[in-house]
Amino acid sequence: MPSSEKLETILVVDDTPAILTVVVAVLKTANFNVLTGRSGAEAISVAMRYEGTIHLLLSDIQMPGMNGPELGKLLKAQRPDLRVMLMSGMTDGNLLVLNYGWAFIEKPFVAEKLLHMIDVVLHSPDKSQGSDQYDTRK
Repeated sequence: MPSSEKLETILVVDDTPAILTVVVAVLKTANFNVLTGRSGAEAISVAMRYEGTIHLLLSDIQMPGMNGPELGKLLKAQRPDLRVMLMSGMTDGNLLVLNYGWAFIEKPFVAEKLLHMIDVVLHSPDKSQGSDQYDTRK
């Protein structure tokens, strides 16, 4: 569980308003700085305007227009130190993540599991995230 001293910034992207609201509330309670987007295009716009470091992209996989992996690739090209964690409630959603080696969490999830996984991803020495240790299906 992240400590109360965390000031890392997380960009949360989900096209379902209820999920976005809940995830943002959980992250703010855990003292993360939270940016939001309801689509890939909106997330790119938010990231372009934000001058600070964005430590983690937490994005839904399936979204209209641009999916989570596409968004992750674009943002990592602009911000190489960005960590990426994708989420999906669809049973086949995790297949898109396997090629990238990014963290994946299946929806629905409990707050404690989300926060623990974010803490692990943010503080892993493997900046490439090319490991399956983050895969919550195990």
